[in-house]
Amino acid sequence: MTAFPASALALCLALAAGAGAAAQPREAPPPSADASVAAPIPMEASREPFTLTFANRPIVVLRARVLGRSPGERAEGAGRVLDDLVARRVTAPVAWRPFQDGALVTVAERAVVMLTTGEVDELLGETIDAAAEQTVARLRQALDEAVEARTPGMLLRSAALAGMGFAVGLFAVWGIARTHRAASNKLVTVAEQTVTRSGLADLHSLRASRLLEFERRFVTVVAVGLALVVTYATATFVLRRFPYTRPWGESMRAFLLASTEQLALQIVHAVPGLFSVLLICIVARFTVRLIRMWFNAVERGTVTPRWIYPETAQPTRRLLTALVWITVVVMAYPYLPGSQTEAFKGVSVILGLMVTFGSSGIVNQIMSGFMITYSRALRLGDFVRIGDVEGTVTQLGVLSTKVRTLQREEVTIPNAVVVGQTTTDYSRYRDAQSTLTPTSVTIGYDAPWRQVQSLLLLAAERTSGIQREPAPIVLQTALQDFYVSYTLFVCLESQESRLTTLHALHAHIQDLFNEYGVQIMSPNYLTDPAAPKVVARRDWFAAPARPDPSPQDGV
Repeated sequence: MTAFPASALALCLALAAGAGAAAQPREAPPPSADASVAAPIPMEASREPFTLTFANRPIVVLRARVLGRSPGERAEGAGRVLDDLVARRVTAPVAWRPFQDGALVTVAERAVVMLTTGEVDELLGETIDAAAEQTVARLRQALDEAVEARTPGMLLRSAALAGMGFAVGLFAVWGIARTHRAASNKLVTVAEQTVTRSGLADLHSLRASRLLEFERRFVTVVAVGLALVVTYATATFVLRRFPYTRPWGESMRAFLLASTEQLALQIVHAVPGLFSVLLICIVARFTVRLIRMWFNAVERGTVTPRWIYPETAQPTRRLLTALVWITVVVMAYPYLPGSQTEAFKGVSVILGLMVTFGSSGIVNQIMSGFMITYSRALRLGDFVRIGDVEGTVTQLGVLSTKVRTLQREEVTIPNAVVVGQTTTDYSRYRDAQSTLTPTSVTIGYDAPWRQVQSLLLLAAERTSGIQREPAPIVLQTALQDFYVSYTLFVCLESQESRLTTLHALHAHIQDLFNEYGVQIMSPNYLTDPAAPKVVARRDWFAAPARPDPSPQDGV
């Protein structure tokens, strides 16, 4: 190609900037000197690059200030030239001509844009020639589409094709919805018939399970995925029918192909890592099964190691199982797909911070649970008093302890509260019923203490639910100013029946003391009344009371 002299280049630059946009450029004089001796074009790098866009297509990125004009001004001038050419239906030929340190892109011998060395990155291997060739190719396509956008016949044809494509896509989505309903019902019917014939479960149990719901959701997910694919393809097809939206449709198709290719490559590259994760999980699963078998044997008493007790076998097994799976996560983390990406690392950091700042209370409860378990302070089935709560221990959890009270209420106590309270265990010893349960009365000094003691022991003898061995005992626990405090200690056969047993015992105490004329002056005794405060036997069953069916029990 023939090089331009400096005077011709200055003229072309003026034309490219928009000066004299309506007139054709004057013919340049024949070159009078070689390009190597031509004066260089004033050019400097710009901090504000600008993309020359025409007909909704990017043509070239301008990064240099030429003859004092910024990249934006250069792009604006080139756009005016292209609009004028398309309005006059002059769109060919599109070519480029080299000059010193640059290239001039022309349309029908009219200067459009000048490319300089400031537009290319030589460190990346870019050249002026390659940039000019690419600019010419993009400009040709943009000019053809600009002409097409101003041709009514071609637009009508594009609209008809877009309408047909939209109708086909809508019909496909409708067909997927119909097929989804039919396939879901058919799959459920086949599953019910298969399970019923095989005898694995009856029809009611199958419908009560979540298997059928899982099948329906699986079919729904497949149908939604197919509908999304059809919608995406339809949108791509419709957008590519019109010149202005064609770049968007092409970018959607390119994005889908690139994403599919990238996903396939990631799956292929992730196979070795997933195999390693699978191998780690298999080894961990085998180890967990061995741990479960051994600790179950300890809990049953078939294995008796010295360093662990049967009541601590289950929590120890859970603790070791958790440690095994935590180790699995740590070992498998580097092999997980995407584990080295910044997004994955960011999510890991966020989860770590959430656990760190939000789990202080949970960690306190867990450590308290370990203290309760390994100190053997409580056991399942023990009848205990924790603070003001009295009942049977039904669950020793990681975070809390559950107690069933005598009123058949289930009370949940946080482990930290259990550790901080005074706990009384009535079932600690091997002979759980050896625990003494007290009940007290206060009697005046005029009553013989031997008589009072005999009456209390007789009341205990008449009450069912009280053990005969060890025998009940009566102690004078206090000598007050006006009365003596007597305490009867008995051993209950079952702590669960404490309320009913004490009720029967108190009833027998009242009946016997009334029968023998001994006054019960609880809780305070100040002076002797004029008449004895006893209930005559004839009034024991005053209306509306009725005689007891079992006089021995007195209740």
